[in-house]
Amino acid sequence: MAVKIGIFDSGIGGLTVVREIRRLMPWQPLVYFGDTARTPYGTKSPDTITRYAMEDTRFLIDKGAEIIVIACHSAASIASAAVAQEFSVPVFEVVSPSVAQAIKVTRSGRIGIMGTRATVESRVYDRRIPELLPHACVFSRACPLLVPLVEEGWLRRRETRMIVKKYLKPLKDRQIDTLVMGCTHYPLLKEVIQAKAGRRIVTVDPSHQTAIAVRDYLESHGLAAGEDTRDQERIEHYYVSDLAPATAEIAGRFMGRRITMEKV
Repeated sequence: MAVKIGIFDSGIGGLTVVREIRRLMPWQPLVYFGDTARTPYGTKSPDTITRYAMEDTRFLIDKGAEIIVIACHSAASIASAAVAQEFSVPVFEVVSPSVAQAIKVTRSGRIGIMGTRATVESRVYDRRIPELLPHACVFSRACPLLVPLVEEGWLRRRETRMIVKKYLKPLKDRQIDTLVMGCTHYPLLKEVIQAKAGRRIVTVDPSHQTAIAVRDYLESHGLAAGEDTRDQERIEHYYVSDLAPATAEIAGRFMGRRITMEKV
């Protein structure tokens, strides 16, 4: 029997995870919650982030979710263990699959991280990667301008390309061979980031890797939905805690199609 996936983020960036899940599992029931009224989580204390993550998880479970995906790097780095301990459902998050893929593809062990200031300051990748690859050298770079550029829709603007190039230069100077896009907004800039990184650097997309991890789990446990699920009235629901006029437009940009969002 197919199970419903619940995905939450502090805002709408986690929709890149939804988009990848939809690409790999088009018929899987899912419910998304974006906590747009309290975004961003990265500026909050660990206790507050954990409390928010618990509340988000409870909301999704009340909506029928049987698997939880934490599509927020701040919540993933701080609250994922607490969420997994509190709730008796499988819990996935965006950091672990990215770490695993970076370790898999790196040749030299020199790994770069692009992320929000909050993610970089949490040092979650700096800790997790060497735990599994002791000889690794991790170099992190905060890229605070990229999220507003993505939400503004400046995905192919000359200014965006210049800013990406500037952010990448210190990482390239460190001779990295692998680059983790440590924010769920960044996959929308994947082409620009890869072009500026160059062919010798492998980019790791957290949204894609998380979707793969969820798909593999569902398939191995016989929980993946088949095409017959499309006969259901709605197999996906999108909720937000605040619905500003531009939210639906930005969400459509993330998903590549228009979606209906409900304020709760």
